[in-house]
Amino acid sequence: MPTTICESIAAIKKELAPFQAKLVAVSKTHPQERLLEAYACGQLIFGENRVQELASKAEALPADIEWHFIGHLQRNKVKYIAPFAHMIHAVDSWRLLEEIDKRAAAENRTIKVLLQCKIAQEDSKYGLSAEDLDTLLTQHNWQALQNIQICGLMGMATFTDDEAQVRREFQQLKHLFTQTKERFFANEQGFTEISMGMSGDYPVALEEGSTMVRIGSKIFGHRDYA
Repeated sequence: MPTTICESIAAIKKELAPFQAKLVAVSKTHPQERLLEAYACGQLIFGENRVQELASKAEALPADIEWHFIGHLQRNKVKYIAPFAHMIHAVDSWRLLEEIDKRAAAENRTIKVLLQCKIAQEDSKYGLSAEDLDTLLTQHNWQALQNIQICGLMGMATFTDDEAQVRREFQQLKHLFTQTKERFFANEQGFTEISMGMSGDYPVALEEGSTMVRIGSKIFGHRDYA
């Protein structure tokens, strides 16, 4: 069993290698020293879900870290992470997409985004339905947004021990991704990402086509909410 952060990252990356999937190390609530430990082992992609925490860590930690914002994002908070965010995973409305574009333009940079789709059966999960996704891409001029790049879809499965259900939900996201790429992004080389899978379900996500997994507790241990 891996005991150090380095050993844990190495073990996970070994699992990801056959699938050519990326690891987002979910570092929310963990202190900067633990992130630096992961960074020293070659981990460059970190995921945060609190605006203030991402901003303070980004200012303090090495400049080549790729910060991914993975939580639900309110429009009025985008300006605080626009200087730092490499990718925003959970974009679930046209107005949020517009705001990210505006704030990225003000920082003279491009921010990558993923459109969050609701595949779980839980009411607490955010995201676009298949119909909402279609509406967003057909009724809005997203092509005119110059400072964002839509790179794929993101989804979270139901928190359940029913692996068959989790697998169906991941299959649903993969199907949505394939449909969306064919209809809207056939000529966009950057539309490649299916962000699905966390510490508890990422092996199933990989089997169903995930290109990016978000793993925290298997690397850093349980979160400190103190």
